[in-house]
Amino acid sequence: MKGVVYQGPYQVRVNDVPMPRVDGPRAAVVRVTRSAICGSDLHPYRGEIPDFAPGTILGHEFAGVVVDAGSEVPFAAGERVYASDLVACGRCPICARGWHYHCAHASLFGYSTVVGAPVPGGQAEYVRIPFADTVLARTPADLTDEQALFAGDVLTTAYAAAADAGIEAGTVTGVVGAGPVGLLAALCASALGAAHVVIADPDPARRATAEALGIRAVAPTELAATLDEAAPGYGARAILEAVGTDAALQCAMHSAGPRATVAVVGAHSATAMPFPSGLAFTRELTLRFTVGDPIRHRDKAVELMRTGVIDPAPLISHRLPLREARHGYDLFHRREAFKVVLTAGADTGPSGMTVRSGR
Repeated sequence: MKGVVYQGPYQVRVNDVPMPRVDGPRAAVVRVTRSAICGSDLHPYRGEIPDFAPGTILGHEFAGVVVDAGSEVPFAAGERVYASDLVACGRCPICARGWHYHCAHASLFGYSTVVGAPVPGGQAEYVRIPFADTVLARTPADLTDEQALFAGDVLTTAYAAAADAGIEAGTVTGVVGAGPVGLLAALCASALGAAHVVIADPDPARRATAEALGIRAVAPTELAATLDEAAPGYGARAILEAVGTDAALQCAMHSAGPRATVAVVGAHSATAMPFPSGLAFTRELTLRFTVGDPIRHRDKAVELMRTGVIDPAPLISHRLPLREARHGYDLFHRREAFKVVLTAGADTGPSGMTVRSGR
């Protein structure tokens, strides 16, 4: 079979790789029909994770069809499913609390040993699913595989940020970063009842994408003042930071109103971030880091799509066959693509369903 293999910084290739097999009662093998390139995939691609192992099959956003499953897996061959990006056992006390990322068996598909033991990813024709009774979910008949893969990571991660920020009816909300997670976080905030949602990004093209989705967009230097205008004297009660840089976190903190919650969903790794502790103290801010948990939030994400509240299709800028994954990574790295979906096999969505193209 074919898989997208990391060779080293800026080097990915579609190679022949071993065919996966079921190796236990809780494992399954899925034929992948749709996978996606995530912003998180760019970190190893750019060499930003020094110990990322060459030979890793990439990809943690994917959906497809079960071809084989162990005796404890509640899915039969031929059933359409999508996977959480996060691997967790689902049976330990930590998982029972909904803290799957902190499970002793936690890992991420296609992400080497960054989180836990390496698990080959879903940018491939087939993928083995550990703990498939927990990691997999059934794709509803009225969703396409392309839609379902969003429930495995990017949409559920965005929803987690909005939920962890305590957004409710009337909450004035700011979002830093108009990438896929930031845009979906803004839409999730609106779905939770936020009265005003403003997103900030330095890229005019990304601001235009946000505006096309009905989200007010401004430059980062304008975010604080815009939020203050929406709620004079109070400002934003919630800020969602979806970038993962020092500058983005500084923007989020300085844009927060009194007693606001700043929920950080951007992936941070700095060890010496200049933190505005005086500002945080005087405004009595709550700073909350959120990795996201697709296993816990995927049912809500699916419902948002099934009811038409959120449609992730406009975020997709490119649909490419798996064999062109190398080109997709290059486009994404050069910011010429916004969200890339890779196709392996024929469409398996409901008969007659159309999927709109992105920008």
